[in-house]
Parts: sequence; structure tokens; C-alpha cells
Amino acid sequence: MKAHRLKFTIAYEGTPWLGWQTLPSGRTVQDALESALSKIAGVTVRIQGSGRTDAGVHALGQVAHGDVPGDSRLGASDWTRALNAVLPASIRVMRAEFAAADFHARFDAKAKTYRYRIWREDVMSPFEAGRAWHVYGTLDMAAMKRCAALLRGRHDFSRLSANRGGVSDSKRREHPEDVTRTLTRVEIAEDHEVIEFEVEGDGFLYRMVRLIMGSLVHVARGRASEDWFASLLSAPDGVKSHHVAPPDGLYLVEVKY
Repeated sequence: MKAHRLKFTIAYEGTPWLGWQTLPSGRTVQDALESALSKIAGVTVRIQGSGRTDAGVHALGQVAHGDVPGDSRLGASDWTRALNAVLPASIRVMRAEFAAADFHARFDAKAKTYRYRIWREDVMSPFEAGRAWHVYGTLDMAAMKRCAALLRGRHDFSRLSANRGGVSDSKRREHPEDVTRTLTRVEIAEDHEVIEFEVEGDGFLYRMVRLIMGSLVHVARGRASEDWFASLLSAPDGVKSHHVAPPDGLYLVEVKY
């Protein structure tokens, strides 16, 4: 039986979930979506996301695709309503649309946008708990912005990303093309008690945005120099940064195709 490919745009509050990627525990966003889809379709439906997000990371515009039975009478908007009636409130399908049979949420993605939010007041708002990183005290915002500007362009991010799957640093450095990414937009905005860092690029490595943010804050706190941050990009064989911002403030904003 011919199947129909659906493209989903998904938002989720990541605090209750162990990330996007399916796990034996079933406590991931992908697991919840596959369970809801399979229940509605009456058959097992698997989905593929544009990429992984870690436990506690949020999304405003994650994208995934899956194949549903071709004899289903549900239109795209019907799938949106049906899924949101079954899914937990922390996961919402913002839009479902039919896509070409060869559309692939991961391999067809051209760019992604991430946002990181910091709460800078001495007292953390209870309404921001789990949704922003609480960083209080003096921050040198001019230094942070100068360092952030260095990120634009094409760089080897070996020192600003984490290893995945047991691959060693030396093995990663044998293939610099695998750890090189182009960032086309890097912005920092201040709005009273909130700092928002937003970055767009052709791809992101494991924990790359969190390591960038943690390293920027390390400089802004006066604990490392701007030259140190610059060296993270210019000297990929050096010691990696270990300043990882927590997942709370990270949002996958948009995936472009």
C-alpha cells in the first residue's frame, strides 16, 4: 500500500524529556510522537528528525518526517489536530503538511537557527526556571559581543564541540571537514534581565552551541581572555573548552530547507 510522507513542525518544552532521540525508556520526544502517530494511524509509524536535541533542550521549530498509510482520509490539518489531542501538553505539532516522497528532515536541511537565553538578575524568576540559564553578577557584555563576532564564517569547531560515540579527539582531527561549520548569523540582544544569543549556520556539532555559550560567559565573567576565545577557533589542535552551558536556555528555533 502506498504511503504518504508527512512533514511535521514541532515545538516542545524539553524539561520533562530525555532529549529528542528515541531511548529504551521511551521518555523522549521522538518516542512520544511515534506513539501518538502509531495510535492514530493504526500501524507502527517511525519518524526521522532534523537532528537531536539533548535532555532539557527546547524547540520552537523542530522538523521531522514520517510515512502514514496512503488510504488514510486525514488531511494535513487533521493530522495536526489529531496528534495534539493525543500528545502530552509539553509537545505540540505546530504544523503538518504532505511532502514529497523523498523529502528527508535531516539530509535536506540547509540551515538551522538556535537561541540561548540567559537570566541575569540576582533572583531567578520562577517562570524562567528550566527555560533560561541563571547567570548573575557582572558581565562584560562588550567582550562577549566581540568574541561572538569572531564566530561568523567558516571554522573548525573541534575545541567548541563534544565527542559522540566514543570517537577520540585525535580521530576527529584526522577529518577536519567533519568538524567544520559555517555560521552565517551571530547576534546577542539584551532586554533588561534577559540576554539572548542567536546563531544560524549550515550545521551544528554535538553540544556546540552550549560550549560556545559557556565559553562566551566565561570570558564575560573575566575568567578568560578574548585571546583565549579566539584561539578556540584559530588553533583547533589546542585544549578543548570544557565550559558547557546548561541545557535549560537552549532552543532549536528553526530548520530551513
